[in-house]
Amino acid sequence: MKRVLFKLHAYSVAMAFLFSIIASCATAPVTGRQQLILIPPSQELALGLKSYREILSKSKLSQDKEIVDMVNRVGWDIARVTSRDYPIAKDYEWEFNVIDDDKTPNAFALPGGKIAVYTGLLRYTKDEAGLATVVGHEIGHALARHGAERMSQYLLAQLGQVALNVAIEDQSPETVRAINIAYGAGSTVGVLLPFSRLEESEADHIGLILMAKAGYNPREAINFWERMAQAGGKKTPAFLSTHPTDEKRMAQIEGWMPEALSYYKP
Repeated sequence: MKRVLFKLHAYSVAMAFLFSIIASCATAPVTGRQQLILIPPSQELALGLKSYREILSKSKLSQDKEIVDMVNRVGWDIARVTSRDYPIAKDYEWEFNVIDDDKTPNAFALPGGKIAVYTGLLRYTKDEAGLATVVGHEIGHALARHGAERMSQYLLAQLGQVALNVAIEDQSPETVRAINIAYGAGSTVGVLLPFSRLEESEADHIGLILMAKAGYNPREAINFWERMAQAGGKKTPAFLSTHPTDEKRMAQIEGWMPEALSYYKP
C-alpha cells in the first residue's frame, strides 16, 4: 500500500509540474527561440542581485578611471537600446563594474542587468568596439534570461531522476545505482551541455544585434573572437564544452552579420 501511495504521490507531483511547465513558456528576443522558464522574474532578479553583491564583495574593483569610464560608457550605450527595444529590460537596474584581475580574461552577466568585466579581458577587446562585443554578449545572456532557463533545466533533470527511481524501485540496488549514474551522465552531456552551447550562441547573436543598434561596428566582433581564439590554451572537446568551438562561433557570427549590419548606423 505504501508503495502504491508513493507512486500516486510521485505521479501527482509530476502532473502538477507538467502543468506548470505548460504555463511557463517564453520567447527569446532576437532569435525567437521558445524557452521553458520556471523561475519567476522577481525571484530571478533577487538571486541575480544577491550573487552580484557577493562576487563584488570578494573582488578588487578597478580604480582606473579611464577603464571604468570606458566600460560604463559602452555598457550604457548598449543598455539604453536594450531597454528601449525590449520590454523585459525596462525593469532592469543596470550596473557595470570592472574587476581588477589581469589574469582572468572574462566577463559575466547576472539577471537584472548586473555586468562585470575583468581587466584581463581588455588586452583582447583592444578598443570600444571589441568591448561592445563582450558587453553585448553578456547583456544578451541577461536579456534572454539564460540564468533562469538554466535553473529550470536543472529542476527538470532532477524531476526526471525522481521519476526514474520510482520506475525502477523493484530493481536490485546495483542496477538502480548503475542506471542513476548513466542518467546523470546522459542528462549532462545529452541535454544540459548542448543547451549551454545553444545559450552561448544565442548570446553571441543577441549581442551582435545590440552592439550594432548601439552604433558599434558589428564586424569588429569577428576580430575580437579571432584574438580570443589565438590566445591558445587547452581546448575542451566540442561535445563536452559549454561553449561552441572558435570556428563554429565565428562562422555563426558571419551568418548573422547581414542582419546586424541592417541596424548599424555609425
